[in-house]
Amino acid sequence: MTRKSQPDGNKPRPFTPREVVSELDKYVIGQQNAKRSVAIALRNRWRRQRVNEDLKDEIAPKNIIMIGPTGVGKTEIARRLSKLAQSPFLKIEASKFTEVGYVGRDVESMIRDLTELAVNMVRAEEMENVMVKARESAEERMLDLLLPPVRQGAAAADAGKEEPAEVTETGNSEERLHGDARRPSPTREKLRQLLRAGKLDDRMVELELAQRQQPIVEIFANAGMEDMDFNLKEMFNNILPKKTKRRKVKVSEGLELLTEEESQKLVDMDKVSALAIERVEEAGIIFLDEIDKIAGRESSHSGPDVSREGVQRDLLPIVEGTTVNSRYGMVKTDHILFIAAGAFHVSKPSDLIPELQGRFPIRVELEALSKGDFIRILTEPKNALIKQYEALLETEGFRLTFTEDAIAEIAEIASLVNQRMENIGARRLHTIMERLLDEISFEAPDRSEKEVVIDAKYVREKLAEIIKDEDLSRYIL
Repeated sequence: MTRKSQPDGNKPRPFTPREVVSELDKYVIGQQNAKRSVAIALRNRWRRQRVNEDLKDEIAPKNIIMIGPTGVGKTEIARRLSKLAQSPFLKIEASKFTEVGYVGRDVESMIRDLTELAVNMVRAEEMENVMVKARESAEERMLDLLLPPVRQGAAAADAGKEEPAEVTETGNSEERLHGDARRPSPTREKLRQLLRAGKLDDRMVELELAQRQQPIVEIFANAGMEDMDFNLKEMFNNILPKKTKRRKVKVSEGLELLTEEESQKLVDMDKVSALAIERVEEAGIIFLDEIDKIAGRESSHSGPDVSREGVQRDLLPIVEGTTVNSRYGMVKTDHILFIAAGAFHVSKPSDLIPELQGRFPIRVELEALSKGDFIRILTEPKNALIKQYEALLETEGFRLTFTEDAIAEIAEIASLVNQRMENIGARRLHTIMERLLDEISFEAPDRSEKEVVIDAKYVREKLAEIIKDEDLSRYIL
């Protein structure tokens, strides 16, 4: 879904499930079942907004667990989905959390992080909405710098005199607000036309801008004390005086800085906070990676396993639906969509506590990648690995070309190494490509020959010896 899919009956329809899958196909090869599941889950968010109010709150999100080895596309599906959805989206590793009482992050912090992201998103949208008015105010402030306002009752002859451009935006604040300082004058209007035409862009002016306060109490952030963290930040920021900073910049840059400052003044932060919380509650998505790391089997009561089941029990109310306190207000988690993922090599989904299993009704198993998948991954996606290397070397004026048999050979080697050693999926292609192009990448700036064709013979020459020596390949590939 796109931003147009936010809960608003006047906005256009979002992507259909088929369209979501089509968009994901541009970046993720295969894994159609996983793509279909996330597409349906996203569409159900939109459908729920159009259900009768008495039933709307009863419809729970259909959370998903994606099961599959590393490197098969779980994280990539989530990452691309976040860009596609343009909903508040947070990716976080479950292994970062610990049971309350141990050093580590509190599970409620993920909701606060998601809310912070939503506030930034809504604030940016609101600033865009007031940009025209902010630009006008910034223009007036810039004209005041270029031509300081005249005092009320000053001689009319002085009104037409242009002052030096390098003046500060200080003094005369009362006069500007209450006097006849900004009355139209021929000189001011002439300057306005020059400013809009860009003819004053290279002039230097000195601005006085509000300086952002630096966080004071970050020491609490990772100690499970986020409540104290944001409360103390807010308290100190309210007590301490606002700082300003003088900067000497060109008119063009100064106009942008003033526009940003004016747009921030025009944005109603109470409205932003309310909209952000609503967006989190109705359209928020959390991608919970490495959930298998907290799904240990019969755990011993010592070492890192001691908090695994505790983390699950702490996660349970968040996934089931609870209310979390944030600096912007109370956030309900009842309708946030959770997408969990894990390799589940050692454990399995049934090792999760039963209550948590029940909150993830959709299970999708992602398939291991074959040689054919590797060939498609190397060539088809918009961000295909071969396209990336070709683009990187093109910056040196170096043309790199891969033949079809070279691509097939790379895919064959990746598949073989994954079978013989740990299966790390498509990530194996990165290690192989780096080794294959190591010499070319190093010598490209100095080589007189600016074009190289990579064929199957070249691939075998560079990698054959490493593939034969299994011990060596464990370290290099």
